[in-house]
Amino acid sequence: MSAAAIDVVLPVLDEAGAIPGVLSAFPEGYRAIVVDNGSTDGSAAIAREHGAIVVSEPRRGFGAACFAGLRAAEGDVVCFMDCDGSLDPRELPRVSGPVASGGADLALGSRSAEPGAWPAHARVANRALGLMIRRRAGRITDIGPMRAARREGLLALGLRDRRFGWPLEMVLRAAEAGWRIEEFPVSYRPRQAGRSKVTGTVRGTLRTVHDMSKAMR
Repeated sequence: MSAAAIDVVLPVLDEAGAIPGVLSAFPEGYRAIVVDNGSTDGSAAIAREHGAIVVSEPRRGFGAACFAGLRAAEGDVVCFMDCDGSLDPRELPRVSGPVASGGADLALGSRSAEPGAWPAHARVANRALGLMIRRRAGRITDIGPMRAARREGLLALGLRDRRFGWPLEMVLRAAEAGWRIEEFPVSYRPRQAGRSKVTGTVRGTLRTVHDMSKAMR
């Protein structure tokens, strides 16, 4: 992969069943950085077999994994996306393109969900968070799991959350820094294997809302 490749950070915790499909769908010019956050199902080995750069982050937490991937990235533009098969890597240019061209500083993938992909409790929580941050970050409809920004800019934001508040803190700090934040539609489908750590249960969603509320404060 050339030095001009766009790095894509994929936090992973026991996603062995989904990794092959996700990585095989990567478009040309995008480099996968899989951050293993303590998997016990061989996720790291499978990711290596499918050509990904693998980074180990023993400290548990979504934000911890994302930050480790950000530090490992070398490209000017960095994307983040879930590695459970719910997102299509072929749509990465939708969010990275506006950042690479200078049309946006932070691009968020606004999910267009297929039936059964997004439980009602998670959809309601996401909508509530969007309303909460509107005054500070503009009209944001989705604190989405696919996003893109420039690496140096993200490091300069000084993100501190290492749990599920990471995505929201990124949006809030970007807004405070005067970044142009834009949303672009991306498809969202049922995950390929297992159950989401965030939206799979009401408890997981409540934990995420707690972390994001902390980021708001």
